[in-house]
Amino acid sequence: MLFLVFELDGERYALDAREIAHVLPLAPVRAFPGTPAYIAGVMDYEGAPVPVVDLPMLALGRPARTLMSTRLVLVYDCEHDADPASSHAPPRLLALLLESATRTQSIAPERFAEGGIATPEARWLGPVARDGRGFVQWVKVAQLLDTRVRALLFPDPPSWQGVP
Repeated sequence: MLFLVFELDGERYALDAREIAHVLPLAPVRAFPGTPAYIAGVMDYEGAPVPVVDLPMLALGRPARTLMSTRLVLVYDCEHDADPASSHAPPRLLALLLESATRTQSIAPERFAEGGIATPEARWLGPVARDGRGFVQWVKVAQLLDTRVRALLFPDPPSWQGVP
């Protein structure tokens, strides 16, 4: 399988390339007050707002650095797509703010194994694989947002409906 590899303070993590819609250069993000600190805000993608998750803020408690290698990675909202009732709706996108997101790597899924440490507060951290450079950990996109945050980002019905 092909993965997009990125770094968080020198440790490598990977996203399944099949979950990625686009990899974009860093672009302006409009802050959105009233959301958790790791929700950077929204960005414009082809005329539509897309929520942005600052992964370094979520994982490390610090905002993503503005580096040449910092990218906005648009991923499919897997939770939404799994809903049969929404099968005719276009897939929703979520943007991930990632540092050092400039490389891809092929890793066989069977090379990944549980790390032996439970991470209930970071359930998006998946199994690990070892290669010549050390460990790389699989980030599970479908597990990034808990139910409460998902409801903030994708209210149903939209929060502005019914407002005069």
